[in-house]
Amino acid sequence: MTGSIRTDWTREEIAALFDLSFTKLLFRAASVHHQHHAADEVQLCTLLSIKTGGCPEDCGYCSQSASADSGVEATKLMDVRQVLQSAAQARDAGSQRFCMGAAWRNPKDRDMPAIVEIVKGVRAMGLETCMTLGMLTPKQAEQLAEAGLDYYNHNVDTGPEYYERVITTRKYEDRLATLDNVRQAGINVCSGGIVGMGETRADRVGFVHTLATLERHPESVPVNALVPVKGTVLGDMLEDSPLAKIDDIEFVRTVAVARIAMPLSMVRLSAGRESMSEVTQALCFLAGANSIFTGDRLLTAPNAGDDSDSALFARLGLKPMEGQEPMRTVGGCSGGCATKEKAAAEVT
Repeated sequence: MTGSIRTDWTREEIAALFDLSFTKLLFRAASVHHQHHAADEVQLCTLLSIKTGGCPEDCGYCSQSASADSGVEATKLMDVRQVLQSAAQARDAGSQRFCMGAAWRNPKDRDMPAIVEIVKGVRAMGLETCMTLGMLTPKQAEQLAEAGLDYYNHNVDTGPEYYERVITTRKYEDRLATLDNVRQAGINVCSGGIVGMGETRADRVGFVHTLATLERHPESVPVNALVPVKGTVLGDMLEDSPLAKIDDIEFVRTVAVARIAMPLSMVRLSAGRESMSEVTQALCFLAGANSIFTGDRLLTAPNAGDDSDSALFARLGLKPMEGQEPMRTVGGCSGGCATKEKAAAEVT
């Protein structure tokens, strides 16, 4: 079957998908998408930076790195009440998932009580919760699971061969270890990457291959186009060598290949969307993207904005997603997995 679920993809098979003619690739991706998803629905998510700047990592794309000369000032973790107020505003604006990011290498144990309180508060509003806090220990992952966290985001960023040209303060294996800790704790995995960082198509093949050959595909796969920020390593590189930036057709190809390789995953059209034309965004939705961030900011980067999204949805005949994500209804977790399993064990 065209959209069968596989975790044994070879790099050669994924490379062959990238090499298909654009029309054949989009037709195949759209066919897979229609097989597993409501084709006219897009999940609306909101992203909030709950702790900005001062991160000790040296990620070449990130304006929040302490080594970047981007002008982003370091802040402390937001007050719980402020976060919950922002979550309520996102819910009222139509968001279904509230994502929260902290510029940390990893959370400190002293931060966990506040993080747990935030997760519980946002979930009590009826929103799905997602956090990205850097690397996690097994104990920290279990704490988040007990709080009912729905998703944990930890991107692999790029293919394994290109990784050391982007980040030197952690290894690719560290990324995979955190994903394993999250999965073992019973939290849904959100993991994707960034394209347009000067990588080759072979690196993009490696990026998709890494995610598509995990024991279980990520429930959510964000595909970001690099937003070049002056003062960051990659932002300055692209300013000097603009040809290194990925073109729109190759970006759409990446979305399409991710959809084919991971049929049930929510493929999120993430950072970089504000600079894409409506036609490019429409092609991404045709290629299988079915999740976006709403609002006018993504952490420290600009975003398209709610009004712009509503107008585009109206033109394309799209609507906000109403049902549950496929991976969370077919043998997956529907939220608060660890808490539910513990309760069930106590009853029996």
